Amino acid sequence: MTERINISSGSPYEATVGYSRAVKVGNQVFVAGTTAPGVDAEEQAREIFERIGAALEQAGGSLADVVRTRVFLVDIERDFDAVGAVHGEVFGEIRPACAFIGTAGLVAKDLLLEVEVDAVISA
Repeated sequence: MTERINISSGSPYEATVGYSRAVKVGNQVFVAGTTAPGVDAEEQAREIFERIGAALEQAGGSLADVVRTRVFLVDIERDFDAVGAVHGEVFGEIRPACAFIGTAGLVAKDLLLEVEVDAVISA
């Protein structure tokens, strides 16, 4: 049986809600929806990708191992270009499968986006 490793960010919500920042099974890593504070969607996106990168490093990988991203935007018309540009800076050479999805809202009103990723760590 393949070992499962739960990776924590230290958030108190992990225990109360019952989730992990990321879960590694074999060479696959699944990073939970990640948010971050910031004055605008671009700033939030930059911090989110830093947090995701840190979780992947804890799993023995990096952003270069990402094969799929899902970006949830509260105001997709306003923020797609800014967040898309940050996504392009991070993943321009990697080019994972990607979806940008408009959503009615997130867990807090000041959060403008949430990102989750899947990665396959190379040997």
